Amino acid sequence: MRAATIITLLASVVSAAPADDRSCSKTKNVCPVVFDGRVPANASLTDFDKENGGGWNPYNPGFVKGNNISWSEILKLPQTTRSRFDAAAKTLPLEVTISDESIFMKQVGFRRAGLQFSKDKNEGSPGSEGIKTLHFSLIQDESRPLNLSHEYLNVWHEKADFSGNQFQFQAGTIIGQSHAAATWKLFDEKMKLLWETPMLKGKWQNFAITLNFNKNTIQAYYSEGSKPLKVATKPIARDLSGQGQYQIGMLKKPTGTDDVANAGFQEDNLNEGLIYGGIFLEDSNNDCISL
Repeated sequence: MRAATIITLLASVVSAAPADDRSCSKTKNVCPVVFDGRVPANASLTDFDKENGGGWNPYNPGFVKGNNISWSEILKLPQTTRSRFDAAAKTLPLEVTISDESIFMKQVGFRRAGLQFSKDKNEGSPGSEGIKTLHFSLIQDESRPLNLSHEYLNVWHEKADFSGNQFQFQAGTIIGQSHAAATWKLFDEKMKLLWETPMLKGKWQNFAITLNFNKNTIQAYYSEGSKPLKVATKPIARDLSGQGQYQIGMLKKPTGTDDVANAGFQEDNLNEGLIYGGIFLEDSNNDCISL
């Protein structure tokens, strides 16, 4: 591990707080948060339908979702345990679902619903400069299971010109590859596997992805349940140029076609979901990473 200021989350302390609420001492350091996607305890689903809805909503109410469906119809606030980075903050898990209506624009091959931070602009975003670490946790909804015979994108950073992704975090059967379906997988822009771990049921899985836009490296961290994150990969050299935006949710690809955006097979009466927790992007320019 590189020499770094590594932050461990104490049970009673949120180790990732907004940039204007830093608290540093001999026992605790706090990384400044660039985009905070955690959901407050008093949130309602209709907050997601408006810019800054409820006085807190950090997500873009217009993207990326089905043409005739609102975020309050897509998202759920499930009754489940809190993830590691929600527990101390008393923020809520958030479930992203997809259905037959999850067709964005005219991309009839995909079923998708992807949250984007409102302030994460396609060009000139603070999320695409310096050193940033994206945190998120996942727990599966066994009542809305994913069909792992399909390929899913779950978290990714898409280039500003939409020509590809600097990284993509995925699940399921990856088209044209032979990796196990029931794993979470981290790929680079050329779809080379960087790291994977089994998908677990009934347990939170915590992830952090550090993007060093200065040195063009990517590094992953991982833990289960309430355990602190640990290094999963060394910093791996990859081209992170192209700016763009983060997207968090689900993009389900069809089967049986080479034209995945516009054709292929998707089941009818689709009802799938994935529960997220502890979503935030922090500034790691001083080698500060919340563990």
